[in-house]
Amino acid sequence: MNENIPANAPLEINIWLMIALMAVVTFGIRYALYARANAVSLPTRLEQALKYSAPCVLTAIWVPAVLFPQGELALNLNNPYLVGAAIAVVIGLWKKNILLTIVTSMLCFFAYKWLIL
Repeated sequence: MNENIPANAPLEINIWLMIALMAVVTFGIRYALYARANAVSLPTRLEQALKYSAPCVLTAIWVPAVLFPQGELALNLNNPYLVGAAIAVVIGLWKKNILLTIVTSMLCFFAYKWLIL
């Protein structure tokens, strides 16, 4: 065996080859879809419905995390996630500033979790 070549060299080459191939596949799929994006027109009602997809997905992510933090429904003041979410809703509706809402609600969440619980 050659002393200049490390023992794990074939494994390292395989990892980099796999990463490169995954990048090529990802680029190919996305390029194929984006290249044809202008050629396809969606019906107006479908375009209007697709505007709601991002809020629906985000709601599907945060509702279980806030309402079921340990796998059971927790609608009480012992749930810091619920307190932080309620503060985020109030600040968001009041100030309409995303950064302020995120920072304030996270600070309140961690303070509540650290001080109260």
